[in-house]
Amino acid sequence: MSRIGLKPITIPSGVEIKIDDKFVEVKGPKGQLSQEISPEMEINIDNGELTVARPSDNKKHRSLHGLTRTLISNMIIGVTEGYSKTLDIVGTGYRAAKQGKKLVLTVGFSHPVEMEDPEGIEVEVPAPNKIIVKGIDKQLVGNYSAKIRDWRRPEPYKGKGIKYSDEIIRRKVGKTGK
Repeated sequence: MSRIGLKPITIPSGVEIKIDDKFVEVKGPKGQLSQEISPEMEINIDNGELTVARPSDNKKHRSLHGLTRTLISNMIIGVTEGYSKTLDIVGTGYRAAKQGKKLVLTVGFSHPVEMEDPEGIEVEVPAPNKIIVKGIDKQLVGNYSAKIRDWRRPEPYKGKGIKYSDEIIRRKVGKTGK
């Protein structure tokens, strides 16, 4: 039995949910999101609570049950509070800057790396070694943060690179001379 799929989602005030056959649209104070879901899942709204039910106990329906509930919950949190990820840049000469809608990273290459901000994502650079990625779509925020991190992943010997602020880098002991 899916424990996550059984939990009801409380709908905060100011949030509208529209359910079609295949799509769920959520409107809130920060924006609007839509997600394609399986038409086999039954979504019910009553007394300000949303519940997801599955038609049978077969493997496909059990896996879709929790997924559908989590996707809808993430959309509701996104349009009310929003999501953000913070990245730290560690290393001598490594820095980030914001030029209009572009993020410019100087991370040890012969040229600066320019990344265009995707639609629906807001990037802030409060300090040269800190990047904050904000948005209402959890998948977009996480995906764009991962793309930024991929330019220079943290290495285990000195810890240099771009890392998430809550990420712990396991350090290795380097070579010792005789």
